[in-house]
Amino acid sequence: MLWMIRYTDESAKQFYASSAWRRCRKAVLIRDHYLCQECLRRGIITQANIVHHIEALKDAPEKALDMDNLETICPACHNKEHPEKPGGEKKPKRRKDIFKFYANNEVIG
Repeated sequence: MLWMIRYTDESAKQFYASSAWRRCRKAVLIRDHYLCQECLRRGIITQANIVHHIEALKDAPEKALDMDNLETICPACHNKEHPEKPGGEKKPKRRKDIFKFYANNEVIG
């Protein structure tokens, strides 16, 4: 379902208040076990309750309810994804065919 033909702040508010978004959001949280997917990629387990559009809603409104474009993230990671928020720094878009691997956080003496 194409939710918005033209993105506006008002259309975004209507979208986030919709029952379709609430159902989709809940399904993503359950799929991701309420864990921050960005932290998990770094080997850190963090509880989370924010569902984030990987491709921004304003850039790809046709993917508004596409679960492949949604992931659960914690508030700290969400702030990093959005430069308009305090402490936010925009990261380059992730490609789905590239995997990131991180060393574990153990200290070797």
